[in-house]
Amino acid sequence: MTLTPKIALEEHFMHPDFVDYWATTAPNISPNLFGKARAALEDFGEQRLAAMDGIGVNKAILSLAGPGVQAETRTETAVTEARKVNDFLASEIARRPERYGGFAHLAMQDPAAAADELERCVRDLGMQGAMINGQTGGTYLDDDRYAVFWERVSDLEVPVYIHPNNPPERVHMYHDHNELWGPVWSWTVETATHALRLVFAGTFDRYPGAKLVLGHLGETLPYLMWRLDSRWEISNRGTMRLAHPPSTYFRRNVWVTTSGMCADAPLRCAIEMMGPERVMFSVDYPFERPDEAGDWIEAAPLDDNERRKVCHDNAAALLNL
Repeated sequence: MTLTPKIALEEHFMHPDFVDYWATTAPNISPNLFGKARAALEDFGEQRLAAMDGIGVNKAILSLAGPGVQAETRTETAVTEARKVNDFLASEIARRPERYGGFAHLAMQDPAAAADELERCVRDLGMQGAMINGQTGGTYLDDDRYAVFWERVSDLEVPVYIHPNNPPERVHMYHDHNELWGPVWSWTVETATHALRLVFAGTFDRYPGAKLVLGHLGETLPYLMWRLDSRWEISNRGTMRLAHPPSTYFRRNVWVTTSGMCADAPLRCAIEMMGPERVMFSVDYPFERPDEAGDWIEAAPLDDNERRKVCHDNAAALLNL
């Protein structure tokens, strides 16, 4: 079978100095499994390339497995360490620039420094945007302090990928249900809410050129778009105003990837609700199996034009590849 050429956008790596940050997510995962992906995360050679080649991924956009410095309490340390890991990633990309791209890792504790580091990574290191692992110190990206960051994002015309992470506190609804804490449910709730905060805060009215990417086929939000428009009209929104219905921003400013979601119905839902130019292939390597993701997308209910867009063309256009 001839494989459809692919670009994958949620493909992770690890730097040895960032393992302790990564370990803060251990409570979200079965103790029998956490840490087993480390060898694959630290490999940039034969193992990773073979996984890509096996499913037709021509280029993988690499990002640090989270939360990285977003778990750091010292701002100066976060800024220094983010720069270090970006330099490390850039050195790996330089070895195989035709196969690897990168999303910058940013210290969101200092919005101005994050904006400067994003610009350095894009202009000097050739990266394609940034990946941010949820909230930082209890602050979300709709906060006014991030105005300088969103201005730079818009100027650079690169996307920001919001990756799941834990919320700043564990609320009572997860009590006695550890299985809900993490990838089964709480990460979806947290990441979807983060995206909605950006929409309802008017971020995309102020910065219409801003580009946001969500994994897992949009963290359930494409399924809810009609209701978001409907209930926004009767919500207790105070002085909050939007220039357009919420769904407009999902069709104008938001893209989604298939990372960790190999199912036909939500794929078709995302395409029908957001448009065929808004959905992009990803694996979530090495936390998902490349062969499962690759076999699924090749057989998914897409026509040839849709499959080409989802697998390759949409990402190429968004990332200017």
